[in-house]
Amino acid sequence: MVFDGILISFIVGILRKGNLRAFSQLNLKWGWVFPLLLVVQLAVFTFQNDSKFLGQLSGFIYIIVYVIGLIFLFLNRKNPGFILIFIGVFLNFIVMVLNGGRMPVSVEASAVLVPGYIQALKEGLYAKHAMLTPETNLGFLGDVIPISDPYPRTQIISIGDIIMNIGIFFFIQYLMVKHPLANRGNAAALSLKGGEER
Repeated sequence: MVFDGILISFIVGILRKGNLRAFSQLNLKWGWVFPLLLVVQLAVFTFQNDSKFLGQLSGFIYIIVYVIGLIFLFLNRKNPGFILIFIGVFLNFIVMVLNGGRMPVSVEASAVLVPGYIQALKEGLYAKHAMLTPETNLGFLGDVIPISDPYPRTQIISIGDIIMNIGIFFFIQYLMVKHPLANRGNAAALSLKGGEER
């Protein structure tokens, strides 16, 4: 869902006549952490079924990834939208910590996904997810919100995902539309257009 939020934010920014100039001056503390965490998560997801040891450690690895990610967000909390991103990630983190490092997934909500998903979930083929049961702690914070048609990509998301993506949206809109560099670019374009009309 994070990638969806980023893509939608860029599309809206372009429709608002925003630009990408501010991204060239983006200076986040621990900026190298975000891509590294994505690589680690992708690696665990890809290989955890091929390695029993990695499969057993996957829940712990995800918790560490979340902790480092939360530190990164806290250090950059002064950026627009980052407090919301932090809250969203923290909600996902809490429910995973309380459920063995796995994100609980509602069986009912999973009805929108491919038929084999529930069976794969039961067999533990998804490193980051587990079935939501009556014993699940804070299950309402898990993946319980189904998204399907007319949305182009069927998926299940959590309350934390929604809050996190709202924060991402605010941050990208700020960079594309409200940041001084973005405004400078828009002002230059308007000035050029005005000169041509004369």
